[in-house]
Parts: sequence; structure tokens; C-alpha cells
Amino acid sequence: MKAVIMAGGFGTRIHPLTISMPKPMIPLLNRPIMEHIVNLLKQHDITDLILLLFHQPEVIKNYFGDGSEFGVRITYVTPLEDFGTAGAVKAAARHLNERFMIISGDLLTDIDLSKVIAFHEEKQAKATITLTSVTDPLQFGVVITDKESRITKFLEKPGWGEVFSDTINTGIYILEPEVLELIPDGENRDWSKDVFPKMLENNDALFGCDMKGYWADIGNPEAYLEACHDICHGMVTVQVNEPPHTVGSTIYISPDAQVNEQAKLSGMVVLGDNTRIQGNAQLTNSVVGRNCLIEEDCVLEDSVLWDNVYIKAGTRITGANLGHRVQVGQRAVIETGAVIADETTIGDEVNIRPNVKIWPRKVIESGSTVSINLIWGEKWRKSLFEGAVVRGLTNVEMTPEFSARLGAAYGSTLPKGSYVLAGRDAIRSSRMLKRSFVGGLLSAGINVRDIRMISLPVLRYKLTTFGEVGGIHFRQSPEDSAATEIVFFDGDGNEISPGTTKGIERIYFKENFRRAHHSEPGAIEELPRVYDFYREGFLRNLDDALLKKTAPKVVLDLNHSPAADLLPVLLTDLGFEITELNSHVHEKSMDMAADKLTVALDRLSRIVKTLEADAGFWIGPSGEKIRLVSGNGHIFSDREALSTLTVLVCAVEREGSLVMPVGAPQVVDTLAKASGLTVQRTRGDGYSLVEAARSRQVRFAASMDDRYSFPKFQPHFDGLFSAAKIMELTARAKLSLDQAFAKLPLHTFHHLQMPCPWESKGRLMRRMSEDAVDQRASFTDGVRIDTDRGWVLVLPDQHRPIAHIYVEAIERSDADSLRDQYQKKVSGWLNELADS
Repeated sequence: MKAVIMAGGFGTRIHPLTISMPKPMIPLLNRPIMEHIVNLLKQHDITDLILLLFHQPEVIKNYFGDGSEFGVRITYVTPLEDFGTAGAVKAAARHLNERFMIISGDLLTDIDLSKVIAFHEEKQAKATITLTSVTDPLQFGVVITDKESRITKFLEKPGWGEVFSDTINTGIYILEPEVLELIPDGENRDWSKDVFPKMLENNDALFGCDMKGYWADIGNPEAYLEACHDICHGMVTVQVNEPPHTVGSTIYISPDAQVNEQAKLSGMVVLGDNTRIQGNAQLTNSVVGRNCLIEEDCVLEDSVLWDNVYIKAGTRITGANLGHRVQVGQRAVIETGAVIADETTIGDEVNIRPNVKIWPRKVIESGSTVSINLIWGEKWRKSLFEGAVVRGLTNVEMTPEFSARLGAAYGSTLPKGSYVLAGRDAIRSSRMLKRSFVGGLLSAGINVRDIRMISLPVLRYKLTTFGEVGGIHFRQSPEDSAATEIVFFDGDGNEISPGTTKGIERIYFKENFRRAHHSEPGAIEELPRVYDFYREGFLRNLDDALLKKTAPKVVLDLNHSPAADLLPVLLTDLGFEITELNSHVHEKSMDMAADKLTVALDRLSRIVKTLEADAGFWIGPSGEKIRLVSGNGHIFSDREALSTLTVLVCAVEREGSLVMPVGAPQVVDTLAKASGLTVQRTRGDGYSLVEAARSRQVRFAASMDDRYSFPKFQPHFDGLFSAAKIMELTARAKLSLDQAFAKLPLHTFHHLQMPCPWESKGRLMRRMSEDAVDQRASFTDGVRIDTDRGWVLVLPDQHRPIAHIYVEAIERSDADSLRDQYQKKVSGWLNELADS
């Protein structure tokens, strides 16, 4: 008798196990599932096999060949289209001129097939469906038979009120060849939905053979792990390639596997070829593939490791499946139901939570806790936050589901019943994700004041008043148009502190969300007059009489941002003559790559010169950044703009202080000292700069990325207010931007970025600190050394595996010398650290 093995399915329900292989090739006891089916058929003297293929057929053909290696003869049939379960068999009709069996290539069963064949012959059936009893028949098709075992009814996906039997269709059939005449050539047909109901309608001899024994449909990762568990606990008899360790043992060790004498193996354990178990590792009811290495102090329970898996010391894996070429770092914990697909790298002390599925070729950073499936993207980061920002690829990493969970985690850190301000930029994806985030906040009992599309400085200005405990702003990432950022603020409008971010992450990863009672979720309110409030403060903190008198002529590139709804009106009220560019608010994603920004600034420069305007301003999408263009068309770099604005501030102020990053140009100190001002240098992150700017003595604060603050209005970075304030400063100082820039002494500045692994940053700073002994050094942010020739700053990047080297000197030769000197030092230190 021949047998047809159905082996063409896509296996989408069992992803990620079938991403790189067809479902019948999934390893079960270190051999494909379908090989167990082949062996079962051979046990019952069925050796003439027809394999129906469709998805990745070459993988199956390469493994099984002509079948001679397995003691069978194999014929392959690959239909050109997906014809369904019955239509595919029809495609093999020329090979089926006698009674034949159909069986799935992804089953695990020990049903006595010979008894099924005998039943078919006894009943003189035209078709026999093998039936078995299961505890939960709802997920299968229930088959009803009469006393003679003749099938009387099929119930597809019944409800409990329709379940008159617990016998289900196993997918194992015995058929006479004339059944194929019921299937049209080249058409999609299904056995359960089309052919068998047709036979029932024709009153054909259709019987059900109820069989005892083990049967499992390995249709999803959970069913796969359950089948492996059942094998290890002796619930089904399956042939094992490896010989038993001792007579009667359930420990199966390949002859060339190595097991340390201190290791403890218990229950059923299978070890593949060339696998090594080191030290006092413990394995219980687990299957380990070929060429695997398990180091000391590891614990494996009820787990399955495929080939070439490397588990480092101290890791614990319980009830999980690890695919081919997975690497796991030290002291990781992988919990029940987790599935880690091929070629994934897991760092040290990672926690993979129960039932998490990780798709192939992912990287999980050390110290991470993975609590949701990782499908898209390449990496799971240890931390959600970079400073006060959470960033991810839109609808890939930053999904509505992720956003809602993050909102619930954030809300769980806030007092129940408190208010949060929520805003966004003009991009549609920001709106989508904000709505999901707001849902998470409401679920934690937090009220939301939704100010919709708004410039970030307006949101932060509102937070400086009373009423809200925090705020969030969604925006397209300025670094990657395919990514979305969520910026978090405290009740004073400042970026949230590192301690607050850790608290949010702790709740997110532990899923310890506060859930409000069904009668007490948060509410959503609107603030229709939020622009009016900002407008009042904006105008109050400018010399409107002076501005109306000078009537500055400016060109504004509003970048399709929400600022277009506000800034032109404010400047017009102050007497500005304005030419607007890109003032239509755009909802679609905008590409702000460096080359596109260069083009935009060049266009702005040409228009400023053509119109003979006093200045041009490019406003960043969120309203915080501002780029300057002078009346002569000069496009200011970030350092030039910072220094030029310092010239203007020092020309009109005679007391107070300036807040600058450690890496700001030295000319700032020279200018401030000449005008009686002081300079406070602080860390370069937004949180530190704004905190320092809160002092009442501060007149001007700046970052190194075109963000400026004039704290008399608000301490937060505000590109909208900066545009007006800069023109007021030029009027008060009676200097144009070009004239102010001309007052700057010539300096040479260098900025280098060097690759620096995370684990080397601390040791690099220690080497730099040791090198700074007996020199004029400061340690506010990185290590800065001042010399008679100039200064150098070595600063590890907060969010990327790089180190920055900043150098400034009056003479180019001195700057070049310092740059080369410290580049050589840092490179040498990093090479030493890599070798140690």
C-alpha cells in the first residue's frame, strides 16, 4: 500500500519556528518531525511514499533524497499552485491507482496504522477517517458516527452546545482510488469541507475508525513544546537516534558527545553529536541538538535546543525552545513557553519572560528584560529610554500595542487622578501612537489634557504653570524619518530625570501596571486656549515698541510644522515683515536627512539675499531647534550661531550668567568676562542645561545642537521665541548678525567620533582621568583638559557606542597637534582594553 504525506503547508501558525524551514522539517528529538512519520509508516510495512510539497520543497528533497537511506521509496509531487488538501492529492493521481493512505507530515502520533487498514478492509469502506478522542474538541472538526462507525455528520469548529462527541478528525485517511474522481483537476478542494461532505451527500461508504493512542497536531509553538514535553515524560513512544546511556536508561548520549562527570542528567535527556556539557550543569527532561555547548552552572528543564546552540555559564532555561545557532550569555533566565528563533544573540543577565517569541537574527542587549514578542527590528535594547526620549521604528518597534503598554507604565508611576498634558507634531503616525498611549494612561487612572498638534515649546510653557504632573510629546524623529519619538516631561516642563525613567522601565518590564477600577478610568479634556496663554507670555517678554520701530524683515522656513499656525501671527503683531516658506502643515512623514536640510538652508539663504532681508530662520519640526541665516546669506553652524548670539547677549547685558555645555567654544568665556557676566558650564544634555537655566540670574542658555533658551520667558528651549528675541537683540545692540559674527576671534575646532564599546567607556574615562593628573582638568561632563595651546574634551556618548573628542585652539597648528595627540592616546587605550 502507498502513503501520501502532506508536506506542503506554510506553517505560519507555528512561526517563528518555520521562518527558515518548512514545518515538517522542524526537529523533534534531533530529527525532522516527518522522519518520525516515515518511520511510523515503515513500522506498518508502508514503504512506497508520495510526498506532496509546496513551501520550500528543496529543503525536504535534500534531506530525504530518494528515501533509500530511510528504507523507503519516495516520489515527490509539487503542485504548481495551492490546490488545498484534496486538490494537492489529485495532482498526484497518476501515482495512486490502488488503495492509499494520507497522513500529515507534521503530526506526532503512535496510532496503530495497521488496525486502521484492517478496519477499512473489514468495513469495505470507500474512505476511512481515523478518529481519536481529545479533551477540547472545539479547535478541531468533530466527526459524528453511528453504531456501525459510519460517519453521519461533520461539525467544523462547533460550540459546546453542538459537541455531541469528542472524536475528532486526525488527518489520517485510508482511501480507495475512485475517491479522487470527486476532485476536479486543477481546482482547490479540501477533504473536510468539500470531498467528505460530498461523499456523505452521495451516501458513499464513509467510515470513522476511532483509535486509541497518542496524537498531536503540532500547529503552533505551544503545541510543539507540549509534544516535546510529552515525549520526555513517556506519553508517546518515539525512536531516538542516540543510544541509551545504560540499559533501560532514558538518557541518550551521542557517542562523540562529552559530559562532565559533575554534570547531572535526570529524566529523559537526549544529547546530539559533538555536544559538550561542562562543569556542574543540570539537565532535566531536555533535548539538546548537535554541536551545542552548555557551560557550568547552567540549568535546563523541559527545554529543547536545536543545533549549534551556545549557553554560557549560570543560565537557566525552563520549558523553552532555542533554534539553530542561538547564543545565550551568562546568568540569563529564559522562562516557560519562550521560543528563540535561529541565529539570535542574547546578552548576559537577560530575562526572557514566559511565552515570548523572538524572531530570527535578533540581538538582545545584556541586562534586558524581554516581555513582548520581538518580530521586527534587529535589536532589543536594555533600556527603553535615551535620556527622556523613547525612540523606535514606526509600526515596527514603536507599535500601538507598545505605546499603550508604555502609557500604562508611565501612568502607574503618577498619582491616581492626576493630569498629564499630551501633544504631538503634525505627522499622522504621531497621532496614531499618541492615541494608543493615552489609552494606557486612562487605564492607570490618569486624566489627560489633550492639546493635540502643537509646537513643543508651547507644551513646555504650559507645564511651567500649575495643573499637570507631567507631559508627553510625540514627534517624528529628527534623526530618522521612519522612527517616532516620545519625549517625557515632568510637571515643570523639564525632561524627566534618569530616576523617573528607571521607574517607568521597571514597571514596563515587570508588567506591574496599575489598573483602575472599571468605574474610575481617567478622562480626556481639551485646552482650547493654550495658544492664547503662550501668546500672552511671548509678547510680554519682548520689547514690542523697539521691534515695531525697527520692523525687522525676516524669512521663515516653517518646515510644515505646527509652528506655522502660531509664529507668523506673533511676529506680525510685533511689526515684523515676514516671508513664509513651507507654511502648510504637513501630515505625512518628512525626510529631514542631512542632505535635505542642506538644500533647505541653501534655498533659505538665497531667498534672504534676494529679498534683502535682515535674517532668515529655519524652525525645527518640533519648534525647539532654530537655524540662523544672516542678511548676507551666511548659514551659521551650531558653534558659530552659539558664539554669535553670545556676542549679542553680552552687548546688551551687564550682569547675570550664561549657561553653556562643557564643549562650548572658549570665546564664550572671553566675551562674558569682558561684559561682567559669568559662565556656568554644565553637562550637555537637555535636562542639565534647563535645570541650570532656571536660576533667575541666567540670561541665555544654549546647547550644541541649535537649541536656545532665554529664561526670562521660559527656561526651556524655544525656537519660536528665539526668532523674535534674536531680532530684538540685534536692534538693542545695533548690530546685524553679520556684524556680530565679525566680532568673533578666529579659532580652530575639531570634533572626532571613535568607536567605543559600552563595556570600555568606564575604563576609558579612568585612563583619561589618570592622564589628567597634574593638568588643568575638569570633570563636569567627560574629562576636559585646558592647556596653554588650547583645550581638549573626551566624552563618551550617552546613547551610542562611541567616544567624542573635542579640540579647540586659536592656532590651527595647535588644534591639529592636540587632535592628533589625543586621537592616538584614546585609540591606544581602546586597543589595550579590547585585548585585555
